[in-house]
Amino acid sequence: MTLAPYACQPEQSRGRLYPETMSTFRSPFQRDRDRIIHSSAFRRLKHKTQVFVEHEGDYYRTRLTHTIEVAQVARTIAGHLGLNTDLAEAVALAHDLGHPPFGHTGEDALAELMKPYGGFDHNAQAIRIVTKLERHYAGFDGLNLTWETLEGIAKHNGPVIGPNASGSHAVGDPALLPYALAGFNAQYDLELDTQASAEAQVAAVADDVAYNHHDLHDGLRAGLFIEADLMDLPVTGPCFAEVDRLYPGLDPSRRRHEALRRVFGVMVEDVIAVAQNRLQSSMPQSAQEIRDMPGPIIRFSKPLYQNLKAIKSFLYTRMYRAPTVVVERQRVTAMIDDLFPLFLNDPALLPEEWQADVARARDKTALARVVLDYVAGMTDRFAIQEHERLFAPS
Repeated sequence: MTLAPYACQPEQSRGRLYPETMSTFRSPFQRDRDRIIHSSAFRRLKHKTQVFVEHEGDYYRTRLTHTIEVAQVARTIAGHLGLNTDLAEAVALAHDLGHPPFGHTGEDALAELMKPYGGFDHNAQAIRIVTKLERHYAGFDGLNLTWETLEGIAKHNGPVIGPNASGSHAVGDPALLPYALAGFNAQYDLELDTQASAEAQVAAVADDVAYNHHDLHDGLRAGLFIEADLMDLPVTGPCFAEVDRLYPGLDPSRRRHEALRRVFGVMVEDVIAVAQNRLQSSMPQSAQEIRDMPGPIIRFSKPLYQNLKAIKSFLYTRMYRAPTVVVERQRVTAMIDDLFPLFLNDPALLPEEWQADVARARDKTALARVVLDYVAGMTDRFAIQEHERLFAPS
């Protein structure tokens, strides 16, 4: 497949922190994708959750199923736009590696606990995982990913620092960078003040597409709202109405699936149409021109963006802050609030393979970061088991 001039060309990659010989059969970005898939952190996504805690049901999305869905959407969009699908997929597969147990609830708890020690951000933690904490290769710590994939992980939601900083991980002032990102960036400059590649921007939009779609599905399955509640919302209402027109009397489960797959399609088609128009208008001739733009080139249209805000507002009220979910959030926050200080005050409780890191910690901050790496790497299941073992022994 011939790539567009604004795509990241594998033969022009900026390379890896630790130089390696080229693969005979795979491009640099294909190797990145494969290393991510074979990493320990990727496997742990199976037992980390999105909204619901791991034990609450087998049908709800986990971080792993969500990541696979994001990668599928990213490949589709990237392919239509002439971008490098392997790079888009690699960024998509890695984008959630830094999430701790219990989803955003766990992240909020750890961010509060880490305030005195340099903060916590799951995107920065993903960089720490792929550059340091994966320890399987003979020649280096981490996965030794290409510059382009690391850049995409770090800033797929937009520049992190500088005047154009945007997105949920932006801090603006370089002094406010989470330590996990600041430390590596000082070693290997990811140009955090520019836009990410178009491939990484595709991965970010694919993330939005995937969770907007599956949170509706999971919320319906959990009984937090019903289909009738979605009829008055933009996008979802017309999609259900179209299914009712085409398939009157359809079985409820098929009706739900048919409507939500149309919601999915509306989002993907909108992103592709907007990107094609913007690319044709600006005619970038290199990946660097994409990075140097003041804003992202891959995004939803303004009307659809406003409609999705209405859906997100609905989900926030009816799902993310539903009474049953809030109770569970409080319960798992208490677990994190118990585990972190326990290990910080008695690091001998950490497993044997972590004791070398403990020994290298010269102060409380360094030790807190070791404890963070351990706790953030837990799955929901393991965190619950550890809490029971340490605080409620039989």
